[in-house]
Amino acid sequence: QVQLVESGGGLVQAGGSLRLSCAASGRTFSTNIMGWFRQAPGKEREFVAAITWSGGSTYYTDSVKGRFTISRDNAKNTAYLQMNSLKPEDTAVYYCAAELRAGSNVRNPRGYDYWGQGTQVTVSS
Repeated sequence: QVQLVESGGGLVQAGGSLRLSCAASGRTFSTNIMGWFRQAPGKEREFVAAITWSGGSTYYTDSVKGRFTISRDNAKNTAYLQMNSLKPEDTAVYYCAAELRAGSNVRNPRGYDYWGQGTQVTVSS
């Protein structure tokens, strides 16, 4: 089992920045990929970014490229999402996910086995 705890959400004005953290505990050696997803009211959960735990390869959805940066600290079993130039449309509950099942697409939320509880990000205009 892997437990994920997100933190760092909050209220920020448009153009501001936030850094989300996702701390993993438990069977963390199996967390091959860590991903961030978000879900706005009335919308489906959507992919934001992901990072491989060993190789450091990263993936982003087009709408956040150049504004968001995903990183990880293996010693702390923690992944981060640095969000800059935030826009009102970034408002959502942000979830981290871990352990992508073999053959699954990194951008598909159904491919992940473990999820955090979510952290609210609200961007005011």
